[in-house]
Amino acid sequence: MRNLLEDKNVLITGAASGIGRATATAFAQAGARVVVSDVDAQAGQAVAESLWRAGNGAIFVKADVTQSRDVEALIQHVIDHYGCLDYAVNNAGIFIHEGAAADVAESDWDATMDVNLKGVWLCMKHEIRHMREHGGGAIVNLSSVLGLRGAANAPAYAASKHGVIGLTKSAAIAYAKDNIRVNAVCPGIIETPMEQQTMQDDEQFAWLMSLYPMGRVGKPDEVAQTILWLCSDVASYITGAIVPIDGGHSAI
Repeated sequence: MRNLLEDKNVLITGAASGIGRATATAFAQAGARVVVSDVDAQAGQAVAESLWRAGNGAIFVKADVTQSRDVEALIQHVIDHYGCLDYAVNNAGIFIHEGAAADVAESDWDATMDVNLKGVWLCMKHEIRHMREHGGGAIVNLSSVLGLRGAANAPAYAASKHGVIGLTKSAAIAYAKDNIRVNAVCPGIIETPMEQQTMQDDEQFAWLMSLYPMGRVGKPDEVAQTILWLCSDVASYITGAIVPIDGGHSAI
């Protein structure tokens, strides 16, 4: 897919590691100019520098997606530096080990909703405003397989990811005539730092793999390539789609 996104500009939040980092790399390799954003300035800057050394256009902008001022400044930075925003990947997210619904700490609930749902909404709010003025664009939001079903011991996370799906579909309908496409992906278990604890528990990992027909963990680049495809003109008639990337897990 080299040069598929040549002369396009993309913003990726939560891009310092895992799926976000893989997505930044994939877009850069496809010819896009990448704005790497994260709350982790050291790791985020390292990602941008690695892309730059490889001959790709990339900058880092620190931003907290839960803060409206940060997000507004982030989008303005993209415009000031590159002139426009063609694509946005709203990937920033957290997972806090919660327990069942009655046992979730209010602070954990609030933190999860702030990053995973409010953060996506704030980013979309400012991304869409610019895209409408610019003549369109494409947005991909990160949900999860837990946005497609319940999770007894992760109710806040599941609720936040269900919310991302509702937000994605609503925005897709509202802005289709503005030439803005909005889709979401729902990764299953992916080999990222967020999943390391799960993967280190042999018993839990074996049980999880029994629920994945392909019998293996997904790779960040497999998610990244799907996101890239959804943003590209190859997917120009796709909006409001919710795409599982889960080795068949959601088919069970």
